[in-house]
Amino acid sequence: MAGEQPRIPNVPREEWTDAAREVFAFFGEPGAYENGSSKNMSMALANHPQLAKAYYTFGEHVLRTTTIAVRPRELIVLRTAWHLKCAYEWHYHVGYALNAGLTMEEISAIRDGPSSPVWDGKDEDRAVLSAVDELVASSKICDATWAQLTRHFDKRQIMDLLFTIGNYVMLGWAAGAMGVPVEDDQDVIGFDLKTRSGKPPLATLRPKETA
Repeated sequence: MAGEQPRIPNVPREEWTDAAREVFAFFGEPGAYENGSSKNMSMALANHPQLAKAYYTFGEHVLRTTTIAVRPRELIVLRTAWHLKCAYEWHYHVGYALNAGLTMEEISAIRDGPSSPVWDGKDEDRAVLSAVDELVASSKICDATWAQLTRHFDKRQIMDLLFTIGNYVMLGWAAGAMGVPVEDDQDVIGFDLKTRSGKPPLATLRPKETA
C-alpha cells in the first residue's frame, strides 16, 4: 500500500456520529470527541463504531490490565510487526519500546529474531521472541519453547502473552489490508530504524500513559 490511497480512509466529518466520536475518544486523547483523533487507525476504525469499540475494549486489556510486563509486550509487538511488515505498528512501538527501557541494539536485534547473540543471557526475551515466531509460522508452540515460557511466566501471564500476539497479528492484518498510513506529522521510523528526519528515534508514551 506504500504510496497508494487507503482502501478504508478516515471516516469523513459528515459521518462523525456520536458512536464514531466515542471511538475517537476511547483512549482519552484530549479534544478527540470534538475534533477527531490524531491517529489514523482510530479514524479508520470509526467507520464501523460497533467493531471499533468491541476491539478497543479487548485492546485496553492488552494495553493496560494485562498480567505481562511492558518489556515482553513490546518485544511481541515489534517482532509481530516485523513479520507482518506492518509499518504502522512498527513506527509507534519503537518509541514505546524505548520508553519501556529497551535499547536501540535490542530493538535492532528484534528484526533478527531469537537467534541473535544480543539475547544471550536474556532467556525470557528469547522465549518471547521464539513464541511469536512459532505462532506466526505454524500456529503452534513447540515443547521446548513452552517449557522456557513456563520458567518466566505463570499460567495467566502465558495466556495474556498468547492473546497479545494474536491481537497484534490481527491489528497488523487490518492496518495492512486497509492501508492505514502513519500520520503525516510523525517522524516516521522505518524498519531500518531510520527516521524521516534523520534524527534518532525518540521514546514515546503509549495511549493513557503518563510520564
